[in-house]
Amino acid sequence: MTRKLITFLILVPIAIVLIVLSVANRNVVTLALNPFDPSDTVLSLSAPFFVFLFLALMLGMLIGSLATWFKQGKYRKKARTEAKEAVKWHTEADKQRERAETVSGTDNKALTST
Repeated sequence: MTRKLITFLILVPIAIVLIVLSVANRNVVTLALNPFDPSDTVLSLSAPFFVFLFLALMLGMLIGSLATWFKQGKYRKKARTEAKEAVKWHTEADKQRERAETVSGTDNKALTST
């Protein structure tokens, strides 16, 4: 219940800000991709301004996510290595436990037969 409330308290203000931003920036603008001839229509895009704002926001989030992913790569590699090592040691411990049980089982049989 608390998680839903926190999510609600975070998402509702973000939604309100995005709606207000969209309504306030409805005018069509042209994004010219040719810096030498801005009137070139081949390399230009016309759309409402909020579309460009949202695209910039999404592109920034994507670039930030990729940067974080690559930055944390060494930690993921270390976790994989340690997980493999843990499995190896657990397997070794199981083998030693079985060996100890067989040895102790043999000793118990020898003691009970005498």
